[in-house]
Amino acid sequence: MMTVVGEALVDVLVRPDGSRAERPGGGPANVALALARLDHPVTLLTTLGGDERGRLVAEHLRASGVRLEAHPAPRTSTATATLDASGSATYDFDLTWDPGALALPGGGLLHVGSLGAFLEPGADAVERLVAAARSAAVVSFDPNLRPTLVPDRTSAVARLERLVALADVVKASDEDLRWAYPDADPEDVARGWLGFGPRLVVVTAGGEGAVALTADVRVEVGAPEAAVVDTVGAGDTFMAGLLSRLADEHLLDPDARDRLGGMDPATLQRVLATAVRAAAVVVGREGADPPRRDELGPALG
Repeated sequence: MMTVVGEALVDVLVRPDGSRAERPGGGPANVALALARLDHPVTLLTTLGGDERGRLVAEHLRASGVRLEAHPAPRTSTATATLDASGSATYDFDLTWDPGALALPGGGLLHVGSLGAFLEPGADAVERLVAAARSAAVVSFDPNLRPTLVPDRTSAVARLERLVALADVVKASDEDLRWAYPDADPEDVARGWLGFGPRLVVVTAGGEGAVALTADVRVEVGAPEAAVVDTVGAGDTFMAGLLSRLADEHLLDPDARDRLGGMDPATLQRVLATAVRAAAVVVGREGADPPRRDELGPALG
């Protein structure tokens, strides 16, 4: 069983020509959706309003097989994603995040990150859940930082480092790391994080690909060529592809932590190849519309 904790919302896409569309989204919700489409049983613990947007999000997630446990919210959150001519998005958020008391519904994997890991009042509940779940679940963490919503860098980095220390798998973008540690090289930060406790740290660099580090192995892959429609959901889909392949390799079990940290280069190469392929598929579509397993082709070989 996989459990994802964090925000589910509606992405309001503003295209370069000024036209608008609404799509279900939210970083953790996108991860849960992508995992379900890759044939993994997954539960999303989140908040949703009882409004039309909330019903849209719930129906979208359930249609792909996500088990939804949603704490009621006064309204469904939105993220307005303004796209430029290259398909890159900048975001403006209208958020509410209070998931109430959180409890892990089962063992296996617990994934946290994005706004749900940093935005109060829910962030403290997420951190407590992660600390309590360590014995029963492998923990993965993707900070997916939004500086406009966590303007206090000092407290955000302190929470970031606490969650890194509790996680087994960490994925961060080079943009995340440059904001959190402006005077450090992102890969140097990732290597330092391994000393906090994670078995695997991955740094993504958009169209440049990704690098993965364990205590003994470094693997780098380039991103496949893709005709970019927009980048909404790319990092989330990469995260799901990463976790999916780790699960396929039988490395997402609390008893497998040593093997997770001891992956050989060939295994780690396969894991990254699946992740970048999944991200390449989603950037070719509008909004966060992650692939199903049969769309990844040779990356799963």
